[in-house]
Amino acid sequence: MVQVQEELYEFQPANNGAGPMWCSGSTCLVRVGDQLWASGLETLPGVPPLNNCRWMLFRRHGEGWEKLHVDQTGRTREPCPLAASYDGRVFLSANPTLAPPGQAGGGPARPEIWQFSTTQPKAPPQRLVPVWSDTRAFTEHSYRSLAADGPRGELILFQNVGYTHAEWTFCDRAGNWSAQGRLTWPWGADYETPQPIRLCYPNVALKDRAVYFCGVSDILEPRRAWREFKKQLTGRDWDYDFRRLFFTWTPDITRQPFAQWVEIASRESTCGWISPGDLWVGPDGAVHLVWIERALDERLRPKFFPEAKQSYALNYALLRQGRPVLRRTLLEATEDTPGLIPSAARFHATPDHRLVVFFHVQGRTPEGQTVSENRLMEILPEGRPGQTVTVRFQKPFVSCFTTTVRAGSPPWNHLDVLGVREGAPWRIAYAQVALFGSKAAGGGQEPDPSTARPDSQR
Repeated sequence: MVQVQEELYEFQPANNGAGPMWCSGSTCLVRVGDQLWASGLETLPGVPPLNNCRWMLFRRHGEGWEKLHVDQTGRTREPCPLAASYDGRVFLSANPTLAPPGQAGGGPARPEIWQFSTTQPKAPPQRLVPVWSDTRAFTEHSYRSLAADGPRGELILFQNVGYTHAEWTFCDRAGNWSAQGRLTWPWGADYETPQPIRLCYPNVALKDRAVYFCGVSDILEPRRAWREFKKQLTGRDWDYDFRRLFFTWTPDITRQPFAQWVEIASRESTCGWISPGDLWVGPDGAVHLVWIERALDERLRPKFFPEAKQSYALNYALLRQGRPVLRRTLLEATEDTPGLIPSAARFHATPDHRLVVFFHVQGRTPEGQTVSENRLMEILPEGRPGQTVTVRFQKPFVSCFTTTVRAGSPPWNHLDVLGVREGAPWRIAYAQVALFGSKAAGGGQEPDPSTARPDSQR
C-alpha cells in the first residue's frame, strides 16, 4: 500500500558530471526512530563548475519535510551520503574543495563528516575530521562510500584515490578513527595493457566490524580496437567501461586485511554493461547481491561480435564466506523472448529478516501494452524468487535511494524511497510503502531497535 507521495526539492543542473543521485551505491535517506533525514544538492548560481554545489539537509517528522541545514561555507561537486546510528546520531559525508572561491575546474578536497542529533535537530552540527593513512591525493572526484552499523554506532568511509586504490577509515562507537588502510583494486592481467581495475559506485556494508564491498569496473576502455571504434562514433578520446562486478570482504576491519577479489559477473567479451544494485548481509552471515546486466553494446555488434544476442537482466547471487554459492536471474528480456527491461534495483529487509527487491521495469508486454512501473519481489530462502507485485505510484521511480540497513537505518515493515520519478529528472521526490500488512501511515510507527539488532546482539 502506497501511503505517502510528495516532492522534496527541485535541482538545477550543475553541468559538472554529477547530480543528486550520483552517489548511487550509498544513500541520501536514513531513518532514526520515527524521523526521516534526507540530504540534497543545491547548485550555486554564478559559481563555475566543477565545485559549484552545496549540501542541504532535510527532516521529516510527522507530516511534511523541513529544511534544517545548508552548507554555509563549503563548495563541492558530488552529493553527500548519509548514515545513522540507533542512538540518535545522523552523519553526513562531505567533500569540500580546497580551491579558492570562484576557481573553475577541480582540485584538492578535504573529506569531513558532519554529525547531527535527532533530539536537537536544529542545533549546529559537530564537524568530525576523518583520519587517513594517506591524505595527499583527495580531489573533487571522490567516488566515496559511507556505511554504518546502526546498532553499534560505527562508521566506515571509503574514498577513491586515482585509479589505483581507495583509502578507508573506520570510526568506532567511541568516536575514534581507530583503523585506517587502503583497498587496492583488482589487477587486470588479461587486458592488452595490464592495469588496476578501478571500482566505483560500490555497495558497502558494515556489520559487527565485518566489511563487505561490491563495485563495478570504471576504467577507460581497455580494448584498443573498441576504443578507436567508439571515438569514430562519439568524437571523444575517452569512453569508460562498466562491465565487471567484483566483491571482497574482511571479517574484522580492525584486525584482518580484505580477502582476494572475487569476480561476481562479467560482460567483458561483448562490451556489455553492469550496474550494482544492492547488498544485504543476512542473520546467518550470508551475503545477498542484486545487480543489473545488459549483454552487449549494440553499436559494436555488427563489427566485433555479430552472432551475440542482446539481453537485459535483473540478477542475484548468494555468497557464503566470501564465495558465490548461487547465481540466479530474477527477470530477463532477450531478443528471442522480448519483455520488460529492469533497472534501479534495491533490497529492503524487514525485522523478521524477510527480503524484497524494489526495482523499475519498462517496455512493452506481449500484447503491446506500454509499461513503466515499480515492482517488489520477495527473495525466499536460498535465493528463490517469490511473489512479485506492482507498486502503484502516481509516477514510478526510475532512480532511487532507500533507508538501507547498510547506512544504519533499522529494518522495518515500510519501504522509504527517495529519488527521481519518471518525467521529472530534476525533481527529488519521497514515497512510503507499507509491506506485508503493515498498518502504520504517514511517518509510520517507530521501528523497535530490539527487533532490528543482529542475532548475535539479541
